[in-house]
Amino acid sequence: MMSEEKFTPLGDLGDFIARTDDDMERRAAAFFDDIKRRHTVREFTDEPAPQSVVEACIAAAGRAPSGANHQPWHFCLVGDAKTKTEIRAAAEAEEKAFYEGRAGEEWLDALDPLGTDENKPFLEIAPWLIAVFAQRRGGVRAGEDKKNYYINESVGIACGFLIAALHHAGLATLTHTPKPMTFLNEKLGRPATEKPFLLIVVGKPASDAMIPDHSLIKKPLEEILTVF
Repeated sequence: MMSEEKFTPLGDLGDFIARTDDDMERRAAAFFDDIKRRHTVREFTDEPAPQSVVEACIAAAGRAPSGANHQPWHFCLVGDAKTKTEIRAAAEAEEKAFYEGRAGEEWLDALDPLGTDENKPFLEIAPWLIAVFAQRRGGVRAGEDKKNYYINESVGIACGFLIAALHHAGLATLTHTPKPMTFLNEKLGRPATEKPFLLIVVGKPASDAMIPDHSLIKKPLEEILTVF
């Protein structure tokens, strides 16, 4: 059966810009030069960051591709001090159990070079937290109740867009995933049909922020690429 959905020629949208090979080379190199300066930061300043900037980056994340174009994500932007304090308390409770045995020895050994522990002061210090939720049901239009597809893949791509956009705008980030994260549904009033996917800490790095040497180890292109 032919779909009744209409199609619009890409050319009519004017969204694709044809570029020369030289221009593509320059743009690809410039993006790599920018993104390689992105680092996960664990020490933030409490200096404010414009809400409009963060919202523009979330809007960019909302342009990510998704299964059936259902866009199975919801972003909660948290700047309220009381809410951040509550999130920190709940996250640290889960992290304490994690570091005291829930994680297992192999996982803790993998984390050891990063110097992490159950203390998460950045959840209060940074001006913004973004809680990303994955929606089990939804649809392309608000209020629809259809099955969503490729949910984790879709939300993961959107988070990649978001992190890159925030870095490009001049903000530092930390991806935080306490397990379980169901306390975020309660704290932020999200329905049980949504699964907390990621908590992104957003702000400006403290002047004395330290980056673990372990995190500077990146596999070279020849180790992550096979060309056929």
